[in-house]
Amino acid sequence: MPPSVSIESAPDWSERTNNTAADLPNLGGRRPPRRPLPLRTIALGAIGSVLLLIGSFGAGGTLVHDPVLGSGPLSVLRYGHGRDVAVTVVYVGFALLVWAWVRLGRGVIAHLVTSRGVLWATAAWLGPMLVAPPLFTRDVYSYLGQGLLALNGLDPYGVGPSALTGPIPENVHPTWQTTPAPYGPLFMGVAKGVILLAGHDIIASVIVMRLVLLGGLVMLICALPGLVRHLGGRLPVALWLVAASPMTVVHLVGGPHNDMLMIGLLSVGTLLMLEGKNVAGIGLVSAAMAIKATAGLALPFLVWIWASRLEGPLWRRFLRAAFPAVGVFVVVFGACTALAKVGFGWLSALSAPGMIVNYLSAPTAVGQALHSLVSLFGETNIWPFVGATRTLGSVLLVAILAWNWWQARDGGPEAVRRAAIALCCGALLSPVLLPWYTTWGLALGSAFLWTPRALSYVVGASIALVLAYYPDGEQAMYNWPFVAVGIGAALLGALSLVRFDPLGLSCTFGKLSRTVATGHLPQEAHGSQR
Repeated sequence: MPPSVSIESAPDWSERTNNTAADLPNLGGRRPPRRPLPLRTIALGAIGSVLLLIGSFGAGGTLVHDPVLGSGPLSVLRYGHGRDVAVTVVYVGFALLVWAWVRLGRGVIAHLVTSRGVLWATAAWLGPMLVAPPLFTRDVYSYLGQGLLALNGLDPYGVGPSALTGPIPENVHPTWQTTPAPYGPLFMGVAKGVILLAGHDIIASVIVMRLVLLGGLVMLICALPGLVRHLGGRLPVALWLVAASPMTVVHLVGGPHNDMLMIGLLSVGTLLMLEGKNVAGIGLVSAAMAIKATAGLALPFLVWIWASRLEGPLWRRFLRAAFPAVGVFVVVFGACTALAKVGFGWLSALSAPGMIVNYLSAPTAVGQALHSLVSLFGETNIWPFVGATRTLGSVLLVAILAWNWWQARDGGPEAVRRAAIALCCGALLSPVLLPWYTTWGLALGSAFLWTPRALSYVVGASIALVLAYYPDGEQAMYNWPFVAVGIGAALLGALSLVRFDPLGLSCTFGKLSRTVATGHLPQEAHGSQR
């Protein structure tokens, strides 16, 4: 990186915090000094999160018949100009949150902010989201509807929430009203438990669901120190990537999404595998798959870690690890299915998200582009194009998974790195990519060593992916002026991580302030007066 854009020389990173022992020079066994937290950055993000909370009461995934917002002074936020104001407040809050995250990231990269500072920022930014209406999605109502189906003795893998009536089914997004649940048996059990605990109070149910899913983030945070120790990364960077990220604050918690619980179980299971606790590790990753099937992409890679500790030829070691791993998986998955009292219909329902067509998925985007090109010469149906490219994408994904799996045969950290790649490719090459799917691979990948440039790509992608949807959960990807603004914001955020003041505003305002202070016009201004 050129000296002119050196992270260490950026004057904005004056907020120093205590460093972990790994980040500090040897102090002769003395405890590293504790320094103040980056309070201004934490406060900036907290203000943004509070604004997201306030705006969500009018712009988020509010209830069809809301007992809080339906009447009274807050009802003005739901209609007309009041709703426009609420939407504006949400985007202002999101901008402040991203600004704070980038500032925090600068300090993390420069070894000025450590794990303690990132965790305090995470807590401050997540707090307001715990009681907010769903933001940028309505999926939580689908979760509750599917749990209600199971609780009433109906098969959530056979019918959709529309089979019931009441406040929970009526708030499910129209796309998912008749769609069976594509989630595993353990999550069906979780959804049933939430309904039992909160009753039919939908607001309480959303909050309880959010708190239950937050357990996944707690598991991830607890696993990261061990993962970083094994995989060679830096804990402050890993926490900044997956705990304090706007993707976590807005989507995983503000949503909320069950991916948060899945990646928590996946990360703890992976750590246990690295530490030689093979049965427990495979068991937890199997439980993660019983939340959402995509966690299963990591299982074949983790078997290599088990096999690497055995003796003998490669394939004999693999088989000696694979057979007990399959046994653990069958026991755990069978227990989850029996306890949730559901069947295996979720396997056929895994294709349900494929009804969504958007260009975030690479295969779908290629199909859309081909359809648009052919449509210049006459009207055609989009599905043959999208279907063909999705099939090719699936073939490519299988090839990538097989190649990476074979490269992981030595086990250890390399197997985890390949598993993270597999999860990323599984998201990018799936028939449909929803923004929060990108957290699958990042949960494991965050524990490796990152360059500042690679981190800047994550910043840009995170901003763009959040802005791909409106606060009420409807997609914004075909509002081209809005998309242009989102891409501009993503580029600015990415550059801001590795360049102090990428727009050069400090120079412009610095010259202006000196002019005002001295009363002298710049040379070019004098010329304009002649």
